[in-house]
Amino acid sequence: MQWGRILTAMVTPFTAEGKLDIDGARKLAVHLVEHGSDGLVVAGTTGESPALTHEEKIELFRAVKEAVGDRAAVIAGTGSNSTAASIELSREAAALGVDGLMLVVPYYNRPSQEGLYRHFEAIAAATSLPIILYNIPSRTGRNMEAATTLRLAAIKNIVAVKEASGDLDQATAIIRQAPADFLLYSGDDSLTLPLMAVGGYGIISVAAHVAGEKMQAMVSAFTAGDTRKAAALHRELFPLFKGLFITSNPVPVKEALNMLGLPAGPVRLPLVGASKEEKEKIAAALRETGLL
Repeated sequence: MQWGRILTAMVTPFTAEGKLDIDGARKLAVHLVEHGSDGLVVAGTTGESPALTHEEKIELFRAVKEAVGDRAAVIAGTGSNSTAASIELSREAAALGVDGLMLVVPYYNRPSQEGLYRHFEAIAAATSLPIILYNIPSRTGRNMEAATTLRLAAIKNIVAVKEASGDLDQATAIIRQAPADFLLYSGDDSLTLPLMAVGGYGIISVAAHVAGEKMQAMVSAFTAGDTRKAAALHRELFPLFKGLFITSNPVPVKEALNMLGLPAGPVRLPLVGASKEEKEKIAAALRETGLL
């Protein structure tokens, strides 16, 4: 399983009327792969998965796979807070030929650690595709503890975790004890380099929408042993990492893409577009990073 170190959590482009922009999704997918992304995660948090219908997700998986499938990994976001629904969507995504699945910790229903284990175990048993677990307690209301991730890492087709807990100790505990071929991806752009320093593999990124090549340069410098250059690039990108999270993701990154003339369009309710002040801060972050 070689998906690369920079996977972009792709936004879902919408038309001005809020309809799914499939042509825009194809164009954006190609642009991202040509500008630093090793692979794409489709219909994840940044893709506004809670606001997409089942049918729209299938349409997106198909379109992105057709657009870049021979050049980059396409990972389908098929997780939800219903185990049965996650299994159904995972099977349909597999039939479309996606390269892997990303499964978020079930949100709102706050399962125990044993419940988390059984949820992911059941989905893994229903597919042969490789799976990335996704831990983001700020959105789900439940942290998947290192011990649970390590139990799941023993399942053959659970191959990675996107760790967005912001907890370097938790990430270190996973890296320290997981099988050698189990990968930990950062779920926070600004923690990419710190996590790689303790053995993390890469990033499932928001910032790579607009700075994929610079992020590739940072990661490549680190893996080549040039930590000074990697740190300098991290510092250069830092205003962007922070500027893209001044309000709920993906509001700022969609605004940034629109500013750069790339397909994104509006967000869907219950999210609302960036305010005038927020737009100014996003534009300033793009300028400071030399992108605008």
